[in-house]
Amino acid sequence: MSVRRALVALLLASTAVWPARAVAPVMPIQEITAGMEGVGRTVFDGNRIEPFKVHILGVLRNIIGPSRNLILARLEGGPLATTGVIAGMSGSPVYVDGRLIGAVSYSLGQFQREPIAGITPFDEMVDATTAQAHRPATASARLDLPVTTASLAATLQHVFARTSPFARSEYDVRFSGEPVDGWTGPQVGAMLKPIATPLVIGGFAGDTADLLSRSFAASGFQPVSGVGATPAPSTDGKLSPGDAIGVGLIDGDLSLGATGTVTNVVGDRVYAFGHPFYNLGPTTFPMTKALVHVVLPSLLASTKIASLGDVVGTIDQDRATAIAGSLGAAPSMLPIHMALETERGPRREFTFRVVRDQLFTPLLTYLGLVDTLKSYEREFGASSFTVKGKALVAQHGEIAFEDMFTGDSPSVGAAAYVAGPLAFLLTNDYEPVEINGLDLTIVSSESPRTAELERVWVDTTVVRPGATVPVKLLVRNYRGDEVTHTVQVAIPVNATGDLTLLVADGTRLTQWEQRETRQPMQARGVAQMVKAFNKARKNNRLYIRLLADDAGAVVDGEPLGALPASILAVLDGDRSSSGLSSLRTATVGEWDIPVDYAVSGARTLTLSLGN
Repeated sequence: MSVRRALVALLLASTAVWPARAVAPVMPIQEITAGMEGVGRTVFDGNRIEPFKVHILGVLRNIIGPSRNLILARLEGGPLATTGVIAGMSGSPVYVDGRLIGAVSYSLGQFQREPIAGITPFDEMVDATTAQAHRPATASARLDLPVTTASLAATLQHVFARTSPFARSEYDVRFSGEPVDGWTGPQVGAMLKPIATPLVIGGFAGDTADLLSRSFAASGFQPVSGVGATPAPSTDGKLSPGDAIGVGLIDGDLSLGATGTVTNVVGDRVYAFGHPFYNLGPTTFPMTKALVHVVLPSLLASTKIASLGDVVGTIDQDRATAIAGSLGAAPSMLPIHMALETERGPRREFTFRVVRDQLFTPLLTYLGLVDTLKSYEREFGASSFTVKGKALVAQHGEIAFEDMFTGDSPSVGAAAYVAGPLAFLLTNDYEPVEINGLDLTIVSSESPRTAELERVWVDTTVVRPGATVPVKLLVRNYRGDEVTHTVQVAIPVNATGDLTLLVADGTRLTQWEQRETRQPMQARGVAQMVKAFNKARKNNRLYIRLLADDAGAVVDGEPLGALPASILAVLDGDRSSSGLSSLRTATVGEWDIPVDYAVSGARTLTLSLGN
C-alpha cells in the first residue's frame, strides 16, 4: 500500500469517530488540484454519519456565475457504486488532509455510470450567506381570482421555475484537471445540475399531491411520500457536519419539507446543501433534524427516504451556493385551524402550520385547504361549501370570511377565497404585514345550492321622495322552488328626476361598477385593503343599489357620489392624479340581503318621482 493510500485509509477511519462539534480548517480553492484524495461524510441510514472516498478530478471555474466555481470529483464507498450520487447528499462535507474543501452539491446528468459530483467550495457558501436583510415584497406569488385547477398549476410552475442549466454554454466554463471518460471539461460543466432535493410530502393525497409533485419536481426537487413527525423544540439542539438536515414548510396534520446534509457548523451557524433551496434570499424557515429511513436505488435518481424531526433553529438565508441558519430559537409559523362540518358525520377538526413567507404562505395555505376538503368530501358531482371564519392581521384587525361556493369543484373557490387575501397582503408595496392566525369553519353539502334571480317588482313605479318602497325579489333555487324576498327601499327626501333600482349578484355588481368608473379601483394602503376584503361581494348575497343621475368621482379608491358642481370643477382640473376618475351616476341608497344559495342574476327597474 502506498503512503498516500495509507494516509487516506487512516483519515477515513478517524473521520468515523471525529468529535461531533469539531470545526475543521478550510482549504481554499486555489490549493485544490486534480489527483487529490479526500473523505466525505453523510448519512446513508438512520442518523449514523458514514465516510466515503472522494477523488478530485479538477476545478470548474465560472460555472454558476462569475467567480462561482465547482470542484469536480468521483465518489466511492458505501452504496454509491450502485446508487450513484444520491438525492439528499446535497451539503455532504468533503475534507482533504483534514481540511474542509466544500459540499457535495451537483450531479452529472442522469443514468451516469459513475458517481461523479460537483463540490461547492465552502468559502463561497459562507460568502453568499452572510447578508442579513428583509426580503422586499414581490408579486410573484399573487393568485389570480377566480382560481381554477389549471390556473393554479400554471401559477405554481411560474413561481417555482428555476433557471437550468446553470452554465448556459459549455464554452463559458473553464476546467483544470483530468478528462472524465472522454468528456471535455466544458461539456462536463454544462451537464452538471444541483443534486435533487428530497421533498417529504405527508398528508397530501390525490390531485393535490400530484400537483405538488409535478410543480416541485420541475424545480429540482424529488418528491417522496413520507410521514414527518410534528416538529417540536429539540432536546439537544445540535447538528454536526454530515448530519441529515430538514427545511420545514408545513407541520401538523399536514407535513411538507425538504431534506439534505449539513456541511459545517461554526458556533451556532449552520451551512448546508451547497446549492439553493429556491434562492429566495432572506427566509424564516424551520431548521430541523432529519432521519434517513433507507436509500432507494434508482437508475434515474437514487433518493434518501427521510422524515423531518425536531426543530433546532431557523434557516435565514437561501442563496445560490448554500442555505444557512442559526441553531436555537424556532421561527414563528402561521397557525391554521379548520373545522369541517358535513351532513354525513361528526364535526372534524384540523390544525396545521405553514411557514411565514410571501411566496409560500398563500400557496401552501391554498393547497392545505384544498387537500383537506378533497380528502373528506367528494371530488365528482355538484356540492357546496359554506366558509366562515377570520384571519388576524397584526395592527389592522381581522378579515372576516363568510361566503358560499358551489358547483363541480367548490373546494377550489373556497380555498382561493381564503388564500387570495393572504397573497395580496403579503406582497403589498406599502408595509410589511404579519398574519397571526386563520380560524375557519367549513360546512359541506352534497347538493348544488344554487339559485337564479328571476324577477324584481314594486307595486307602483311612481314613488314620493322620503317614502319607503317594498321591493320584491323572486329567486328560484336549484330544486325549482320559488322564494320571495322583500326589501324596504327608502327614497331620499332630496331625490329628483328618475331613479334606477339595480338588483344584482356580487359579480355582476362589480362588473357594473368597473364599467361605471372605467378603470379598476386600487387600494391605497394595507388598511384599505383589509377594509376592501371585508366588504368583498359574496356569492350568497343579493345587492340592491338605488342610483340617481348625479355626477361624482372616485378619489383614491373611494367612490364619492352626487358632488356639488364646484367640487367637481376642482377635481376635473386635477386630471393628472392617477387616483381620480369620474362617476356618471350616484348611489343614493344601498342594501344587501343574505340567501341560502349561491345566487346569480341581475335586474333593473326605473322609478319615477311623483307628488
